Amino acid sequence: MLYHERRFGTATARIHVSKVEPLGIDCPHVCRLCWRAPCIAACPIGALQKDERTGAVLLGVEECIGCSACVDACPFGMAALHPESGLALICDLCGGDPACVKRCATGAIAYEETGAAAQAKRDRLVARAHQEALNAGGEG
Repeated sequence: MLYHERRFGTATARIHVSKVEPLGIDCPHVCRLCWRAPCIAACPIGALQKDERTGAVLLGVEECIGCSACVDACPFGMAALHPESGLALICDLCGGDPACVKRCATGAIAYEETGAAAQAKRDRLVARAHQEALNAGGEG
């Protein structure tokens, strides 16, 4: 939003937030940076390319014809068309410095190396299991 539009607004956001009002939960949904991105494959004129450095999908603004093939192809619903320009709205990680990560007050959105979050979770689970074994009198 802010990075591209210089203003905040859900209509032009490249991330989406689902609200579960009864529980007071906001759930961010972000581009999955698919290895074989269906949005890129669906573009009939090649206006979408993968950034080799970040893995993000980059839009060639001059090439995009606003056909919405990328929107239809995204299995996660993370592509949309800009309400004013009609061009594709797809997360490009703000050039490698995502504004949503900086703006998220709760830290629910993180920008990490691929697999880093999963590895950190596995490390925590192993450490917890080890600690539980020690607490139970095991030799761990």
